[in-house]
Amino acid sequence: MSCHDAHHMTQSLLDREEYIEQAYFFRVYRERLEQNTPAQEILGLIREEILATTRLPMAIDFLAAELALHGRVSDGMARLSHYFTPFQTFVVSKAEDEQSRMDMRIALQVLEREAEYRSESPEPAAMFVYQFECLARNRLGYDYGLRAVAGDPLYNDDWRDWIERIRMQLGTVDFADLLYLRSQFHVEEIRRRNRDPEYRPSYPVLFGIQEGRIAWANLGKDPLYMFAALQRQLGYPAVPRSKPASSRPLFEPAVEMRFQRLEARLAMLESETKGEFDLSKFYKEPRVEPSDET
Repeated sequence: MSCHDAHHMTQSLLDREEYIEQAYFFRVYRERLEQNTPAQEILGLIREEILATTRLPMAIDFLAAELALHGRVSDGMARLSHYFTPFQTFVVSKAEDEQSRMDMRIALQVLEREAEYRSESPEPAAMFVYQFECLARNRLGYDYGLRAVAGDPLYNDDWRDWIERIRMQLGTVDFADLLYLRSQFHVEEIRRRNRDPEYRPSYPVLFGIQEGRIAWANLGKDPLYMFAALQRQLGYPAVPRSKPASSRPLFEPAVEMRFQRLEARLAMLESETKGEFDLSKFYKEPRVEPSDET
């Protein structure tokens, strides 16, 4: 038995309430990071809000301890492999990797939406396409990425074998092709073409008729079109995207004014040291300004 299989055996699907609390955890974590709250403080605060009947508060305690020790949340997630999936750990580790382009806020949003989907009635086909699109959109790399995906307890042996197989084929075979060839639509096409309604494929069929039709319609196209069509037609979960740079000011107006005043003072000091200080600029009606202390 490979170490991958051993890893998989330590993991089983969690109760629905765990995934609901996980989705809440990832969302609040992201929102508070956006408010520049330190990660250690966020973990301490969220722990109190999480439902105490779940295992998540204990997991958060462990993550906080690992963060304090090593400065990385993903190290803690990796050691809680019975609770967090390899994919969840992989996404966070990529966001914590300085070489990666993955932003932590997007990583948390990806995991929030994934946990939400898990709390409903997750289908392996939809979950796989969601996880694959996350890898593709964020350029996280297919080799380690698909290895992490294959370790998900939602997938049975047929799925894991197929994921391992396509890990080797990606780059040489079109992704839409890989999906189409494992669909019920492909089986129906063979039956029709060979006039053999009894035809049974020798391999497991993993995708339905609709998925196969959508894959077939997207052969040779950018796979992002196929992902969008699966979301539109079949309600597959949509992958969060990084937002374009905000047009909002970097600082709040009051802070912005204070910076401008500091810049003006610096400019004044610089010109004074150069002997270029011109007092006439300041011969204006005095205006009452709030003091720096307010």
